[in-house]
Amino acid sequence: MKIAICGCGIGGLSAAILAHRHGFDVTVFDQFDTPAPVGSGLVIQPVGLRVLEQLGAADAALAKGAKGYHMIGHEAKSGRTILDVSYGPKGGPDFGLGIHRSSLFEALLNVAVSEGVTITTNHRVVSTQLKEDARYVSFDNGKTVGPFDLVIDTTGANSPISEIKSTALPYGAIWGTVDWPENCTLQYDRLQQRYRRASNMIGVLPIGTLPKDDTPKAALFWSHPRTQIDAWHSAPIEEWRKQATALWPELKPFTDQITEHNQMTPAVYTHGSLRKPFGERIVHIGDAAHRASPQLGQGANMALLDAAALIECLRQFPLAHALTKYAKARRLHTNTYQLMSWAFTPMYQSNSRGLPVLRDYVLGPLSKIYPVPALLSSLVKGTMINPMRGITQPPKHQNKAP
Repeated sequence: MKIAICGCGIGGLSAAILAHRHGFDVTVFDQFDTPAPVGSGLVIQPVGLRVLEQLGAADAALAKGAKGYHMIGHEAKSGRTILDVSYGPKGGPDFGLGIHRSSLFEALLNVAVSEGVTITTNHRVVSTQLKEDARYVSFDNGKTVGPFDLVIDTTGANSPISEIKSTALPYGAIWGTVDWPENCTLQYDRLQQRYRRASNMIGVLPIGTLPKDDTPKAALFWSHPRTQIDAWHSAPIEEWRKQATALWPELKPFTDQITEHNQMTPAVYTHGSLRKPFGERIVHIGDAAHRASPQLGQGANMALLDAAALIECLRQFPLAHALTKYAKARRLHTNTYQLMSWAFTPMYQSNSRGLPVLRDYVLGPLSKIYPVPALLSSLVKGTMINPMRGITQPPKHQNKAP
């Protein structure tokens, strides 16, 4: 089978590695001069880490990332604990791996290159065409290539070839990467957040180290109304630093490192899913197929799971049945997390006055009563729903000796 993969991100590289390993003729097309990641820190949950093991990229990711065993958030004024989710005992087998996107990207890219995956750069995809029972891919340089038996769209939230219709959420966030301060009072084994109602949220995620840099890092994120991001850029950066440290004084060593607006990158979140993530000889995975707020920390994991499920279906079934089988295998897991994200996000990022009260005085106390803590833990780990129904997940990849 001849496959074109559009996009050289987490989902694209993962799909390319697995497809190439199973003997498919794979070419990855990407718009950049050289393959490069976009974004800041993220969390690889246990379900995603199992896919990285399958890919042979887990050891490299673990070497660069930071293991987190706890997610905790407090109301800024009262100090009340609002979010308290444990993966299990520190040092145990379950954890969320905080990692910078560039470190994860490098781990995947190194596997792809070492196994001989073909990556074609300077090719920005603009469209695909179905001709004579094959797909062709067109680029902004006027070039069209093909024929392909299948096109896999992994071009993300701004995919030019996905028909997804999504709704922009009222709140996004501003993200930055900073050094983890020496003698910091915060702990490096957990994601920590502070809230003021639902209109203010700030968080710190330990993310390990960057490629070619052994300095421990953290991702700093600040919730912000989507329509006011331009105003944030126009205001002096000192005003934001004062606002952030008023909300969370212990954060000063982190915010002091932000001296220019361009050190923080705005992210606008959207919510939506393709009812049918495939068409004739084309399939969409990751953000090209389903988009949600990152409140549950599942975005990268969804891309990894989509890639693994898709290629396993292509390996087991003829193309005519493989795409249907893939959509069915991923539907319940994806829909469940889309629903949970839709339900939880307004409690942490909105202008609502009522939802934070419900969060603080009803859901917060309930989260500490059996069996809710275990349910929340499985929700965050990604294991509440079988992520690949009807598909036997392959074993951990064994790297070949040099």
